[in-house]
Amino acid sequence: MHILIVNNTSIPVKQYGGTERVIWWLGKQLVHMGHKVSYLVGPGSYCDFATSVHVLNHDIPFNQQIPAGVDLVHLNCKVNETPKIPYIFTLHGNTNDQNPLDMNTVFVSKNHASRYGSISYVHNGIDPDDYGDPGLDQKRNYFHFLGDAAWRVKNVRGAIKIAQDAKIKLRILGGKRFNFNQGIRLTFDPRIQFDGMIGGAEKNNLLKGSKGLIFPVLWNEPFGLSIVESLFFGCPVFGTPYGSLTEIIHPSVGITSNSLSTLVEGVQHAGQFDTKTCHQYVMDNFTSTQMTKAYLSKYETVLNGQHLNDTAPVLTTIQTEKFLPFLT
Repeated sequence: MHILIVNNTSIPVKQYGGTERVIWWLGKQLVHMGHKVSYLVGPGSYCDFATSVHVLNHDIPFNQQIPAGVDLVHLNCKVNETPKIPYIFTLHGNTNDQNPLDMNTVFVSKNHASRYGSISYVHNGIDPDDYGDPGLDQKRNYFHFLGDAAWRVKNVRGAIKIAQDAKIKLRILGGKRFNFNQGIRLTFDPRIQFDGMIGGAEKNNLLKGSKGLIFPVLWNEPFGLSIVESLFFGCPVFGTPYGSLTEIIHPSVGITSNSLSTLVEGVQHAGQFDTKTCHQYVMDNFTSTQMTKAYLSKYETVLNGQHLNDTAPVLTTIQTEKFLPFLT
């Protein structure tokens, strides 16, 4: 089968990135399983395992951009017309309106799907080869936050508060000490270290030295790739119970609560979680192999002329509050 993977950003990802890495891992695993993969993505993209790489142009009718020989289109962004060949559409983020989504929409967690009245989802999966040795027996002496700290729903302020109350060291991967986007956030606590937007080996090495991920998000997280990455390196996760978090963070690998005191107590007793259990949990559930097999099942459904949803998915409840509760 020849699959065209479509997104409006460039690959491979230069630093962190979420969707970009997911579609890269998916394509790589599809090729490994004997399929052909082409990409229709942002400018400057390249890929050594793809049959072809093309630049998506929103000014040209989408169907004119589908290469010859493609059997199925996997959309990861909106395009200007419905594909004329079998296709699916993965929604990677949230919307907050009640406009109907495509009948072939796939969500990235069970919770994500349920908020749109759907049961069609595929969990994201990582490629373990991109991370190497997880360093499960390595000495660890700090915790970490992983995400875009400038995005207020990620709640880096809450992560810092948890760290300060628990009297622990915190490395913030994805933010700066002086942040004017958050109302001039100045953080002078010497136990809080900001490492900026990093990726690759630098990020992996920092995760190897961490005792756990502090992830007190204030929105319904669709999936949370940083959770799976952290667990791969043996880091338990301490987060809020929103979106996919209670679905992904099994009690054997972390704690979910919107109570500051509960999360503080959790990180203070992080040693109760086993690094090998955290790592194996990812290998058993959240690798690109499991993700790709699940997508192949979705591909088969639409190739057989069926929709992935019985009715068009629609957001069941408009969120009126800007941030979900964090009880301090």
